Amino acid sequence: MTQAILAMAIALVAVALLAAMSLRANRRFQMEPRLPMQWWLDGSVTWTAPRRVALAFTPVLAAICLAAVVALAIFVKPRAGQEHLVTPAILAVALVCLCVHAVHLWMMRRTVQRKA
Repeated sequence: MTQAILAMAIALVAVALLAAMSLRANRRFQMEPRLPMQWWLDGSVTWTAPRRVALAFTPVLAAICLAAVVALAIFVKPRAGQEHLVTPAILAVALVCLCVHAVHLWMMRRTVQRKA
């Protein structure tokens, strides 16, 4: 039971950090009606989305993924000897989500600055 609470806490903290990153970026990009979502290898923008959708995409996707991983951690019993891997696995998923969102926001900022 303690491991389940820790798993949920990690997921909630990660989603809160992602939301805070997006809220901060929303203030930075308030003059931009649309933000880039994907880039070609040469750096050109493939497609854009409305600012709020673009900034909410990763936190919502991460919340869904983390909820699924936490649900698996709670309801599926790990194999013998793997009990200690549950929390680090959830932490790893949360850190990957945070890093991906940070890179996405950085690329958005770089593209917007280059456009100006």
